[in-house]
Formats: sequence, structure tokens, C-alpha cells
Amino acid sequence: MTEASAEIWVPVKRIAPDTIQLERTLDAPVDTVWRYLTEADLRRDWFMGGTDATPGGEFDLLIDHDNLSDEKVEAPESYAAMKGAVWSEKVIRFEPPRLLETTFQGGKNGTVTYELTPEGDKSHLVITHSGIVSGTGAQDFGSGWNSHLTVLEERLAGRGVKDFWALHAQSRQAVEGALEA
Repeated sequence: MTEASAEIWVPVKRIAPDTIQLERTLDAPVDTVWRYLTEADLRRDWFMGGTDATPGGEFDLLIDHDNLSDEKVEAPESYAAMKGAVWSEKVIRFEPPRLLETTFQGGKNGTVTYELTPEGDKSHLVITHSGIVSGTGAQDFGSGWNSHLTVLEERLAGRGVKDFWALHAQSRQAVEGALEA
């Protein structure tokens, strides 16, 4: 079971003032990772549930991070109020199993593009979040994506995540350092 651990961090890159990018090599084939991106029942174990993403359609992202920790942990007060919120997203591009692009926060904070490339029996995932207008900016979105991708990486490798919120706190510090560099 993973707790916050320095060796799992992959820095976020700012590639434009309103755009960040993260990369991971995941211990699963592209078809499996694609399912974790598009199927709500699998997506809820690393990011947010809701409904399935389908070609040209809309789907919901349900905020319920209680699913991300293997142990019962309380969300920090600043996040607890968001529990149960639903964002309605649009699928912009749907090219299984290689490319998915969707709106984020109902389009209020741009778009997210997920690009998958096979690497043998593993997958290389690049997430690009562009059009960020939130005042929290790259720091908050970068630490959020970094935390969620770490959970996905751990789940696909057959490991657990003891405390998502401890992971998230460590991610905030790591991403802050990466963005300042």
C-alpha cells in the first residue's frame, strides 16, 4: 500500500501560461487504461465517477474522493464541501484507445486531453490540461492531476493507496517546486 512517497512523483510541466502537462508510464496495456479513462466505475477508483464518456456525448464527473483511499480518511475542510458535486462534461474527441479530449469543470476551466501510446505491455499516458482560467491555476490543477495519476498508477500496478489526502498534500509541495523550477 502506498502512502505519500517521494519516488512516485513525476513533475508537472507548464507548457503555456494556461496549460499544464503530466506524463506517466502505467503498468497496463492501452486498452485497459482507456477503460479507466472512459468507464465511470473504473474512473471512480482513481479520479471521479459519474457516467461513462462516449463519442460525441456528454458525461458527468461526480466528486467523491472517499473512493481513493483504502482506509477511511476525512477530506480536508477545503475539499469536503465539494463532495457530491457533479460536473457535466462534453466529449470533444474520442479516438479509442489512443485519444480522449473533454471539457473540464463544465468547460469553465478549459479542456483535458488524454493521449495513450503503447510501450510493450505498458502504456504511456500524457495529460494536457489547457485553458485554465481558475485563480488557483497550475498549482492546484497540477497537484490534483499529479495525485490522481499516482492513484491510477498504483491501482493499475495492483497496489493500494492508504491515504489519498496525505498523497495530495505531498503532491502540492512537489508540484509547487516543479513549477518554480
